Amino acid sequence: MQVTETQNEGLKRAYTMLLTAQELDAKVMDKLKEAQPDVEMKGFRKGKVPLALLKKNFGQRVLGEAMQEAVDDAMKAHFAEAGVRPAAEPAMKMTNEDWKEGDDVEVEMSYEALPEIPELDLGKIKLERLKVVPDDAAVDEALKNLASNAQDFEDRKKGSKAKDGDQITMDFVGKVDGEAFDGGSAEDYPLVLGSNSFIPGFEEQLVGVKADEEKDVTVNFPEDYQAEHLAGKEAVFSCTIKAVKAPKDAEIDDELAKKFGAEDLDALKGQIRERLEAEYGSAARAVMKRAMLDELDKMVSFELPPSMVEQEAKQIAHQLWHDDNPDVQGHDHPEIETTDEHNKLAERRVRLGLLLAELGQRAEIQVTDQEMTQAIMEQARQYPGQERQFFEFIQQNQQMQQQMRAPIFEDKVIDYVAEQAKVTEKEVTKAELEREIEKLDDEA
Repeated sequence: MQVTETQNEGLKRAYTMLLTAQELDAKVMDKLKEAQPDVEMKGFRKGKVPLALLKKNFGQRVLGEAMQEAVDDAMKAHFAEAGVRPAAEPAMKMTNEDWKEGDDVEVEMSYEALPEIPELDLGKIKLERLKVVPDDAAVDEALKNLASNAQDFEDRKKGSKAKDGDQITMDFVGKVDGEAFDGGSAEDYPLVLGSNSFIPGFEEQLVGVKADEEKDVTVNFPEDYQAEHLAGKEAVFSCTIKAVKAPKDAEIDDELAKKFGAEDLDALKGQIRERLEAEYGSAARAVMKRAMLDELDKMVSFELPPSMVEQEAKQIAHQLWHDDNPDVQGHDHPEIETTDEHNKLAERRVRLGLLLAELGQRAEIQVTDQEMTQAIMEQARQYPGQERQFFEFIQQNQQMQQQMRAPIFEDKVIDYVAEQAKVTEKEVTKAELEREIEKLDDEA
């Protein structure tokens, strides 16, 4: 196939590809020869059908496939010979749209090439890894939070009124149009006022009740209530209050530890210390990663594929718009214009993305099957009871696999760069680390 360059400006490339009728016919015949041994036809033994007859009967079916294969092979040969990689799937267009069998095939191919990325001396990068050692105060604070989350309730003084946050124990019977309905009754039901676990407006009416009091609560079921026979209807709940209890933080002792799966309080403190170390380490890594990317960005300068920058800028603008308009869930909104700020940030992201990909390729960094499986399993835990379906969905979806593989690959490249760089460790306080994290949010 004849390939002629028609554009070579910056990273933009365009070519015309000419596949002659003779070349296409030869490709068709090759495919028919390949299939011939398995073809059976009346009057001929298997594998003995003449090629001319095969062409007459199956030539049209094979023609499109042969044409596509010829173009694909020419494209692969071009990339191999030119030593370039396209930034995205090349655009292909057949220019002689009135083509008929027996004509040459003319195809136009255009793409943006990936830029040449210079070699870097990663040993010149100087980084600081912050380290926070969890102190007793941090562990005690975490224990207090656990005790608060594991709160108990104790009876209020007799005659006390229920407050928001109190737990009341009650019997109730719900009726619509004077008739009790399924699921509308319970005995000794514990309800924390303000938890919003009942129909809107229900809990507010019970603030101020006392033990041994009876109270009717009137509410309207929401229009979109899941039980259609109750949706939008008024209901009256006759409630008998049996107890009013005030919240009380759980005692910080061995019993609390056992609630969270530890043998005793000392073991729980050890687990908390390990968790805090992991949290601080993750935060410190984020700070070091930003510093690393800043250093890498200073070290390189190369031309960027315009379409990649444009697409990234649009995504940034779109995301920032939704951040400013959280009430808009869908994409039914005016077109969002990109700004110089969006373009500048897009250029940085594209440049660093290409650089990290190149560094990973040069270092022969791979994402293993085990790492992918672990990542899928971690995400699958977010769908209790549907883990298997999620796992199978990912296995059958190449795009989702790539989305999950990309951050794992990037993390491994970051680790690789850190290994080559000069990294010093600096011990800081929790407050100092938090200030560094806040800077990342401000600069994002």
